[in-house]
Amino acid sequence: MTPTDRHRWQLRLVNASFVVLLLLAIGLLHWMSREYHLRIDLTRAASHSLSAASIAVVQRLKGPVRVSAYASERDDLRRVIREFIGRYQRHKADITLAFIDPDANPQQVREAGVQSDGELIIEHNSASERIVPSRLNEENLTNAFTRLGHREERWVIFLAGHGERSAERAANFDLSLWAQEMRKRGFRTRSLSLGDHPQLPRNTSVLVIAGPRARLLPGEVKEIERFLQQGGNLLWLHDPGPLHGLERLAERLGIEFLRGVIVDPRSAQITRRATAVIVARYGQHPAVQNFSEQTIFVDAAAIALAESDDSRPAGRAAADRWHRQVLFDTRAEAWAETGPTRGRVAFDKGRDTAGPLNLAVALTRDVQPAGDNAANNARRQQRVIIVGDGDFLANQYLANAGNLEMGLSLINWLSRDDAYVNIPVRTASDRVLTLSPTAWIGTFVVFLLVLPAGFITAGVLVWIKRRRR
Repeated sequence: MTPTDRHRWQLRLVNASFVVLLLLAIGLLHWMSREYHLRIDLTRAASHSLSAASIAVVQRLKGPVRVSAYASERDDLRRVIREFIGRYQRHKADITLAFIDPDANPQQVREAGVQSDGELIIEHNSASERIVPSRLNEENLTNAFTRLGHREERWVIFLAGHGERSAERAANFDLSLWAQEMRKRGFRTRSLSLGDHPQLPRNTSVLVIAGPRARLLPGEVKEIERFLQQGGNLLWLHDPGPLHGLERLAERLGIEFLRGVIVDPRSAQITRRATAVIVARYGQHPAVQNFSEQTIFVDAAAIALAESDDSRPAGRAAADRWHRQVLFDTRAEAWAETGPTRGRVAFDKGRDTAGPLNLAVALTRDVQPAGDNAANNARRQQRVIIVGDGDFLANQYLANAGNLEMGLSLINWLSRDDAYVNIPVRTASDRVLTLSPTAWIGTFVVFLLVLPAGFITAGVLVWIKRRRR
């Protein structure tokens, strides 16, 4: 069949239309790429985008952030820095990045105190943080942004001298891993024995009493009461057993620790331990209302609340009136076991206390900070949290479920850093594939030589076979 002139013109018109439409589509795609930005990270660990924790931190920073990168133009160092900072710029537009060449600006490098090629100086308001190139990853950058967001110095003082869980020792019982995570986020921690220092420092943001195992002296208890009376914030981690001299403190706070250890049969089906309690639902208190992770508490004590001060007759000073609220409690089928917890454990009516049982409570009241002039300064909220367990923040259990997130959320709320309450903790882990020289050579040969040569050979053979037909 011989094509006619009409068919040729139709074919040419179709071809021309195709070319025009193709060029139009290319132009449209180019315009859309300039006007609209869509980025999809398909890597397994989302290694080319920020985690929810990092996004939350950077979005809470108020005001512009300036990043100065003292990086030479050698290698691809600037490209790596631009890629890391760009991930944050996509969520906070007023982060600016400026490169300074150390070779061309030696005086500026000396004045800035830069020690290595690729060092970053991150400035926000009047504060700054430094990141050296060997520590350039999402975790360190996010922690630096977190510290910049905290304008005030925050001291967390751990009571010591009575066998408490330590913020410095590394035993399973102690709290050093939790303290380390706090320091990464701008807190400053210190263990303090009232026997050596009879007074708590005035700049204490939060006092932590973590499971004393020896009796406190009357003078030490009096100093803790003075600290509370002057508006100090307290985190009390109590383990089942005696109060070791803190009975009067519990009475002043209007709480009571019930006898026994909490047993939760439903949690035991998962943990295989009768005294391990899994908490998945939380109250409406600001410290936990948006918390979504499960937390695990081992060998916990139940907390009973006295009648609310708000409901009592006004027979005491307003400064002594506490508002109490439950942070989280157990299921109804749990109970406080006063007998042995090994072997078969069953509820004994009349001796054990039936659930639901309070695991953690928060107390607040409005106070005038000590030494301030009441006429010139507004009252602020004093905050106290009591938890019937210290194991959930211990080194042995801190990595379980959301225990670390809970611990940081509580300490942020107690230090009145509400903007950082309930921020996720875990950033995306950096996954680097490290190959030996032999593996590199094998990969190069297979993917860049053997496979391309195979495809080309197969194509040539198919072409020759078709030509011979």
